[in-house]
Amino acid sequence: MWRCLALLVIPVLTGAAQPQAEPQSDPVEVFLDDAMPATAAPGVAWAILDNGEWRSGGRGELVLGRGQPVTGDTPFPLGSISKSFTALAIMQLVEADRLELDGAIADYLDVFAGQSGAAITIRQLLSHTSGYSTLQGNQSHAGLAEDRDDVSVRVRHLAMSGPAGPVGSRWQYSNANYLILGALIETVSGLEYGAYVETRILEPLGMDDSFVGGSDRGAHRVVATGHNPWFGGRRPVAVSDQPSGRAMAPAGGVVGSAADVARYLTMMMNGEDDLITAGNKAVMLQPANAVSPHYGLGWFLDAEADAAFHTGLVPGVETIAVLSRSRQRGGVALVNANGGMGFVVTGEILAGMSALALGEAPGPAGRHLGPKSLYLMVLVLPVIFLAGIITAWLRRDGLRAKSGVLGAFSLYFPVLATGAMAFVFLDLLPKLFGSTLMGINPYQPDMVILLLASSVTGLGFAVFRLILAHTGPGRSAA
Repeated sequence: MWRCLALLVIPVLTGAAQPQAEPQSDPVEVFLDDAMPATAAPGVAWAILDNGEWRSGGRGELVLGRGQPVTGDTPFPLGSISKSFTALAIMQLVEADRLELDGAIADYLDVFAGQSGAAITIRQLLSHTSGYSTLQGNQSHAGLAEDRDDVSVRVRHLAMSGPAGPVGSRWQYSNANYLILGALIETVSGLEYGAYVETRILEPLGMDDSFVGGSDRGAHRVVATGHNPWFGGRRPVAVSDQPSGRAMAPAGGVVGSAADVARYLTMMMNGEDDLITAGNKAVMLQPANAVSPHYGLGWFLDAEADAAFHTGLVPGVETIAVLSRSRQRGGVALVNANGGMGFVVTGEILAGMSALALGEAPGPAGRHLGPKSLYLMVLVLPVIFLAGIITAWLRRDGLRAKSGVLGAFSLYFPVLATGAMAFVFLDLLPKLFGSTLMGINPYQPDMVILLLASSVTGLGFAVFRLILAHTGPGRSAA
């Protein structure tokens, strides 16, 4: 997640242009005036960079209904933007001759010796071409008997299970890659991951409102509270679901303010040798290899816009950081709400702020009919199936009178159809997002409830009809 071995505090970074009062005609404020009401997001923090200077601001509330304002200095969980910090830390260790980008991971982590992933290179981990799958990276490892808040414990599990696919053959985004890189940073540097990032990256850049989840530096800091979609509205994420553990920190555990991320992006675009050389900054923002044309080292790449970016997603928070590879422009947007399937839309704020950061006009607001229609369908299905159960009971004599091939089809086909629906809702659909149903629950609990309710009532309806048809006066149980 983070850069390493930064030796100097760079005055030009820590003294970058400070946030200024925004005129009402400012395009950011005009955009947020239009976009915020439609998102159901309690708050947003932002920063815009232009020619080495930056400004930041905030809208809305830390917690819905509490009245505490969000500002440009409010810390937010950054989610997977953290991966760019981990990649920077790796590049620092490479420059210090402690690592080689094309060195095998087994040369540095003994737990990989003799395992199927022993030949995976550091470059392949950085670029998500190691063979580890999205699902492997999102697994909770709840069955581990050891301390699950320890990076090395999770990495030992990953080493023993091995990558799901061939090494180096395809690109597949996976948190697993960056957990392994986090363990590598700890092993090579001799520092716990959070301590390394905070002392080698955050402090040299003057990121005073930022820290790594689970570290002492974050104690007692007021962090924006995340909010989940909840049946058309939103509700605060429970404290127990807030991201804070050390184990996932290399993949998504950095917490930072919009103003601090602006300092970080300024460093990445300044063309100077500081935390790492300008040449290696450029390497990070180029395709890592032939099978990773749209991802560099810790950064997604947009060739059309000539930009690099990374998004972040944690329970209740969505983020994006973007920078131009050819101009001194960039920005960050942090939203304390999850979007998803339904009526809570956050993506337009992230996309619109990214466009403004790159000097472009935000696109028109979408109607999102597809996600809304799917949400309404799943919302209505349990009611329809419950009505079907009542109707089946009232017409049970007709069900018992069914016979022949058509009668059998009308009784058994609904069992197959609702069983297939339950499989899609409970297994296939979550896998499309590289997760499990319970893995989606921290981000959109209302949708998980509806998927479960639709599956249970659907199968219940079909089986109830079948039982009624084969039981009753004059019938023996099937």
